[in-house]
Amino acid sequence: MTAHCYLDLLGELVITASHSRSRVSNDNAFSESQFKTLKYQPDYPRKFNGFDQAMRWCEDYVNWYNTQHHHSALEGFTPLQVFTGEYLALSQTRRATLDYAYAKHPERFTKGRPTVRLPPAVFINPIPMDADQETLARGVNFPTLKQVIEMRSNS
Repeated sequence: MTAHCYLDLLGELVITASHSRSRVSNDNAFSESQFKTLKYQPDYPRKFNGFDQAMRWCEDYVNWYNTQHHHSALEGFTPLQVFTGEYLALSQTRRATLDYAYAKHPERFTKGRPTVRLPPAVFINPIPMDADQETLARGVNFPTLKQVIEMRSNS
């Protein structure tokens, strides 16, 4: 499908085309970034043989992305590890491994003792700090809303 045909289709469906995140303030940078990762996968088929093949490939991709892909923005953890809190135990294992390596060969670490960083809280649709009850009731970030509210109340 050429870009012109695509834009015509969007127009017929009364859909506003999204642009790059640098020019559009309401573009979802997280989704755009994730979509780029999808398109640059080595096994990404440039053309699908049908809807079923596309659905199977995307299901496999999303499973890999969430459970096996270690994200640099998440300090090398997977989204699942961060979501479930497993990253806390894994970070202690990393810390112990790095401490052992540093104790055994400190000369290899020219910048000093290595550190283990924890990922910041990451949300696609973060709840604003000044959110009112109506916003909370609408279910912003709804799959994780309860978890987000608990995190906010504990901090």
